[in-house]
Amino acid sequence: MLVWGLFILAILIFLALDLGVFNRNPHVISVKEASIWTAVWVSISFLFSGVIYWLYNTGTIDNVDALKPMDATIKYITGYLIELSLSIDNIFVIAVIFSSFAIPQKYQHRVLFWGILGAIVFRALMIFFGVVLIKKFSFTTYVFGAFLIFTALKMLFSKEKVHNPKKSFLYRNLRRVMPITTHMHGEKFFIKLRHITAATPLFIALIVIEFTDILFALDSVPAILAITSDPFLVFSSNIFAILGLRSMYFFLANMLAKFIYLKYSLVAILTFVGVKLILAHHYTFPEWLSLAFIAVSLTVGIVVSLNIKDIEH
Repeated sequence: MLVWGLFILAILIFLALDLGVFNRNPHVISVKEASIWTAVWVSISFLFSGVIYWLYNTGTIDNVDALKPMDATIKYITGYLIELSLSIDNIFVIAVIFSSFAIPQKYQHRVLFWGILGAIVFRALMIFFGVVLIKKFSFTTYVFGAFLIFTALKMLFSKEKVHNPKKSFLYRNLRRVMPITTHMHGEKFFIKLRHITAATPLFIALIVIEFTDILFALDSVPAILAITSDPFLVFSSNIFAILGLRSMYFFLANMLAKFIYLKYSLVAILTFVGVKLILAHHYTFPEWLSLAFIAVSLTVGIVVSLNIKDIEH
């Protein structure tokens, strides 16, 4: 439990520094600043694999699945890449939400910051129950696996639809239970109007983003559970992917249209991990194969997208 406590404490300290020091004053995040922070978070995430190796080599953490240090390290990196790749769809939806509620760029970081805290709590709960289900009921792997393959097929054959958050079930019901102002009031989530307290578009955007993250977690948590059911590996890889999502959003938000074939990479990854879950009780895929498949899928999707765009221009 000491390792868990130190890990969570380190994350909270950095988040406090992030909002209280690095981003105390609201400002527009430039592509340069976003690229630097993206590089920082990706580097920290990969460097943490060395910590994983040390923890499982020294027995400092409870090794519930009796993993070898190198296997634990590869599982962590594979899980991180899965979560990072599945976050790309989330970035697109976040951009649509901000646009729909007309959230100025300089306040978007604040929304994402508090969204990250909520995502950490919800992901932790979903991971805990997911691990419990897999360990207690072996048939759960078939359910998760089938769900991931269904999601992949749905992603492959569904037509792109313009998502309008203001027409969503969540937004319509929020308007029924609380007063909502259509005007921004700086970086405030709530504003006092006469004798009532009303939520600003900033708060509504936050709630919609939180709910959207829960929906995305329904795919991402089972996907990483296909790689490992070790709670610490699942949680740490998930958290690092989430923490890097903010800077990656500002880095990629205006570039997503270029990666048109990345969708097929995600389809391939979801299908692979779905099949891996279904066959979990009959065949064990080598750790290097899972990592290689995911890395190659992402690389091919990015390279093909960029090359096609260059040919078109």
